[in-house]
Amino acid sequence: MAAPSECFSVGSRISCLTCLGQKIRGEVLAFDYQSKMLTLKCPSSSGRAHLSDVYLVNLALVKEVETLGESTEPPPALTALNVTKLTRRMNTEVGEKMSHAHALSMGVTPEGLQLFQTIQKTIKDCKWNEKNIIVMDEVTISPPYRMENCKGSEGNALVHVRKIVWWFNVKENGDSTGESSVRRMVHRHEIQHASSALFPYKVWKESAIADLHQRVVREV
Repeated sequence: MAAPSECFSVGSRISCLTCLGQKIRGEVLAFDYQSKMLTLKCPSSSGRAHLSDVYLVNLALVKEVETLGESTEPPPALTALNVTKLTRRMNTEVGEKMSHAHALSMGVTPEGLQLFQTIQKTIKDCKWNEKNIIVMDEVTISPPYRMENCKGSEGNALVHVRKIVWWFNVKENGDSTGESSVRRMVHRHEIQHASSALFPYKVWKESAIADLHQRVVREV
């Protein structure tokens, strides 16, 4: 472990060499002497000038620390925190974790929980009803959480959810047996449910089938 300085002032430029040989250079955002944790702001790995990468460096795992430049400016004032927004976000996260824990206690399989989290990435309106997943109060997915277990009124929502469920099972379980069912579902879907005001149904149908085949080919 490198012997840390008594204090790394905010704004100073520091270079660290980790025990794995990784060199990290950046500007000090914060330093906690008790835990020997150093926070560095570094140029973005994406190359975008308006972004930065932030590293939390454990000095217990650092071989060398070099100060490249001391900051002579006083640290900037801390930005005020929106406590109400943070509390709301915390309560939302805690509620979701409690919901997942309750679902597991009801006998939901790990695959069912993973599917729920996958759907929730794009459709926030998801909830549990015992072992069933309810999406937008329109589609119900029951165990064992296959495409044929998706029930609801025929429409865009049902088609979209079925495709998510089918693709989830392809990726997680290698189950591509539902391909013909997806094709029939796309063919069977009525024109008024295909947002024809934005693009013709024929183009939508061909695009959906082409996308389906490309995904199957990539998986194979």
